[in-house]
Amino acid sequence: MKGLSRALAGIIIFLVCWQILSFIVSKVIIPVPRETLGLLAQHLIDPGMLEAALQTAWKVGLALGLVLLLGIIAGLFLGLSEACYDMFRPIIMFIQAVPVVSWLTLVIFAWGIGWRGPVFIAFMSLLPTAILTTVSGIRSLDKDLLEMARVYRVPFKKVFYNIYWGSLLPFIAAIIDVTIGQAWKVVLVAEYLAGGSGLGVEIFNARLVVDSAGAWSVTLMACILGIATERMVKFFLRRILDRWGPA
Repeated sequence: MKGLSRALAGIIIFLVCWQILSFIVSKVIIPVPRETLGLLAQHLIDPGMLEAALQTAWKVGLALGLVLLLGIIAGLFLGLSEACYDMFRPIIMFIQAVPVVSWLTLVIFAWGIGWRGPVFIAFMSLLPTAILTTVSGIRSLDKDLLEMARVYRVPFKKVFYNIYWGSLLPFIAAIIDVTIGQAWKVVLVAEYLAGGSGLGVEIFNARLVVDSAGAWSVTLMACILGIATERMVKFFLRRILDRWGPA
């Protein structure tokens, strides 16, 4: 109860500061909370806006799925081979350093406006994090346990499940924890500039008609969805970790 009351107090302080700023700064820049929250309530029951949210959500899900699948596989491969890691590390660091705007230029030239651009940009932006985190997980494996398993000729299936998978699970959870919020941000930016549909496009449309309250309300909707998704994924991850641990 104490945590809930503190959270509510924080929300109230945020709304009060927002209200004060809306009086000090131009309402074109910072609209009043009442107008923005009223539009947010309308968005939550508007079929068109809910469809846009679904469009953004599935792009985020697809990008995260590809990041986890390919990032963990590549991280396993590079973590087990120091020579390959040294060879491919500069490429990974280069991909990590490429700004989003450069990926945007590339996808617009390649595919134009559509869903592939946001998915590709989110995937390329988050892939290095997944690879490097998996490599760290592989390198943290207990070498004594691996040697003991080799000496006693433990089947590879048991070694993989009890040693490799067990050591990697917290790192996989860390990958999801770090990338899920970033995925929403990157997809929204990509939709804003190169998306055919989604919440990013709705923010762009609000900007065209100088509707700051509309832009902020869609932004709040995206924040709520991002936080809800993150909490839900963390809940299921915690259950998986708790179930695996006692085994």
